[in-house]
Amino acid sequence: MKLLRSAAAIGIAKKVYTEARKPQNQARIKSAVAKARSRGGRPR
Repeated sequence: MKLLRSAAAIGIAKKVYTEARKPQNQARIKSAVAKARSRGGRPR
């Protein structure tokens, strides 16, 4: 069972990695990070 879970986790990680390498997704990630940083440590 653990082997299947590990294989699934590797597959998901590979998909995330390949999607993050695309230029349009890099721009989205950068803007999301900038937005989160601009919020700072405000209480929720």
